[in-house]
Amino acid sequence: MENQSFLNTPLIHTPHLKTDVESRLQCTDTTGTGFIRSCYIAISAFLGIGILTLPYAVARSGWLALILLAITAYMSFCTAILLKRCMQADPYIRSYQDIAELAFGKEFRLIVHVLMNMELYLVAVGLLIIEGDTLHKLFPNFVINLGGLRLGGELFSVVVTALVILPSALLTDLGVLSYVFAMGAAAIIIIVVSILFTGVSGGVGFDGKSQLLIMGGFPTSIALFIACFGGHPVVPTVYISMKNKHQFTMVMLISFLFNNVIYISIAVVGYLMYGSDVQSQITLNLPTRELSSKLAIYTTLAIPVCRYALVMTPVASSIETGLMNKNGDKRSIRLLTRIALLISVAVTACIFPYFESLMAVVGSICVVLASFLLPCCCYLKISGTYRKWSFELVGIIWIIIFGTVAGVVGTYASISDLVGKM
Repeated sequence: MENQSFLNTPLIHTPHLKTDVESRLQCTDTTGTGFIRSCYIAISAFLGIGILTLPYAVARSGWLALILLAITAYMSFCTAILLKRCMQADPYIRSYQDIAELAFGKEFRLIVHVLMNMELYLVAVGLLIIEGDTLHKLFPNFVINLGGLRLGGELFSVVVTALVILPSALLTDLGVLSYVFAMGAAAIIIIVVSILFTGVSGGVGFDGKSQLLIMGGFPTSIALFIACFGGHPVVPTVYISMKNKHQFTMVMLISFLFNNVIYISIAVVGYLMYGSDVQSQITLNLPTRELSSKLAIYTTLAIPVCRYALVMTPVASSIETGLMNKNGDKRSIRLLTRIALLISVAVTACIFPYFESLMAVVGSICVVLASFLLPCCCYLKISGTYRKWSFELVGIIWIIIFGTVAGVVGTYASISDLVGKM
């Protein structure tokens, strides 16, 4: 239920936000997006590569971990609604950074900006790891001899992936790629359906050894679950682009219900198929001889190539803006920045080639902050709800406690796991 006392107060006009967004207001599409398209955009924002780790996450903790997945989804939905309420406090808010600035000032805006760029950078590293692992699965014996040097294995696959991605990484006009990126949700659904068909007709079956509860794996599992709900920075964009903003809550509800069905489906199917033997990416378990599993594997192979450029563009643009302020050849700065970023992403993927550990770090640090703690804190500050006890305040405090505990234990578990593997 909406907080009527907050929504009925006069709008907070913030002059320092007005100067930043007036130009964007003039470029806003006055027609707006319809209900169905808004639902698809919201679904795409929350349906990412983290879904491939869900069977592994359930395998770490047992079947009861699915309850934790559902709780995480519900709390994530609640914080998305809190972001909407924050936007209703000022007509000039157009981004997550604007919300942070309205709540805590310009310095906090910079902190949120850095946090989002860090998350995008780590997601890009994950994309290269996925691509490298998938290429190695398809071509496990591929080796190149350069003189006396033999190059092969997962690390070499990451290098090959970086070379394949390089042309798209150098693009500054991503209009064409944006349409391909929009097909991300469809690609994930294709993967889920293909995995189901592999279990039914691919000779794999659903006889994997499973357990009801494994207490020691919960810290890692919760971090991987949270990593699947990292789309909150897109929530303000969905809201301001809608033709009928009163439908926003229903759009979020449908998108979260749909995505949760997909998440639970792949978690259940993957765990039933391979049990405790499921790998960090469910696609690495699939047989390469079956048509359905080939479709899942090749679709997985296409996602990083299509998504890398758009994921890294905000990071590259932030760096380029700072460098261009010091003058110089703008074209050269863009090219060198994007090449340097791709090299750094590839090196990071080679040093830390553990996708599940990377996703756990992303979930327990970046997503916990951006999707759980910051929406709650910004809403409490902007609305003044913290001044008086209410059921709403109690609910928000529980989300903050959940996010804090999950972040701390998840970070410790994921870093410990990463150090152990290295």
